[in-house]
Amino acid sequence: MTDPRRVAPVPGARQKKPAVTVAADPFAPKMMGDPFLSCPPMPPITLALIAANVIGFLLQSAVPGLLGPFALWPLGAARATGGQVGFDLWQVVTYAFLHGDLVHLLFNMFALYMFGGALERVYGARRYLLYYVVCVISAAIAQLLVAQMTGGIYPTVGASGGVFGLLLAYAVYFPDSKLMLIFLPVPIPSRIFVAIYAVIELYLGVTGTQAGVAHFAHLGGMVGGAALLAYWGAFSSRVRRRY
Repeated sequence: MTDPRRVAPVPGARQKKPAVTVAADPFAPKMMGDPFLSCPPMPPITLALIAANVIGFLLQSAVPGLLGPFALWPLGAARATGGQVGFDLWQVVTYAFLHGDLVHLLFNMFALYMFGGALERVYGARRYLLYYVVCVISAAIAQLLVAQMTGGIYPTVGASGGVFGLLLAYAVYFPDSKLMLIFLPVPIPSRIFVAIYAVIELYLGVTGTQAGVAHFAHLGGMVGGAALLAYWGAFSSRVRRRY
């Protein structure tokens, strides 16, 4: 028999080039299309974050006393309340797994599912989790600063700071993906959506129009996310691509 590995090429036939394997940069974002055009399985960290928030809400409902040690309290809360409640360092993370009510939880988890899943597939589990935690902590810092300036003594809960950071990153990596504001049901590119949303949050925070909402925590999550994205080079023309 003729060894197929030694068969001479047919004259004039186009020869198939051998495949070339290129080592991937482990820190480079993975290319992908518009995440809203397909429904891939939910990535593990996003699923774990949603599960942790749901469990936190159920525990909070069953044990109301959890708000005391795990919600985010202002720095002067212990002095103002005679030690009944006070700030502890772990609260800059734990507050993000508690929510004011079921609607608050559902809105945040829906946003976490929509934007977090897409970004986890871009960055991978570890980098995505780091980004989310940084946004949560930067939102807490912003809220603590605002509470210190206003003198208000009240707890802050919710994953919104982390979600707003995810929203910013989504606009960076999927700038042309269409999103809609609730009061403006017209699809607009995500980069414009985020800019409008940030301006609205700033206006509501400065004017105090919508009381009971930590608007500056939302903006703090975006600022922390922007700082980390800048450190990673996400805003440079070399790194930023259309996914």
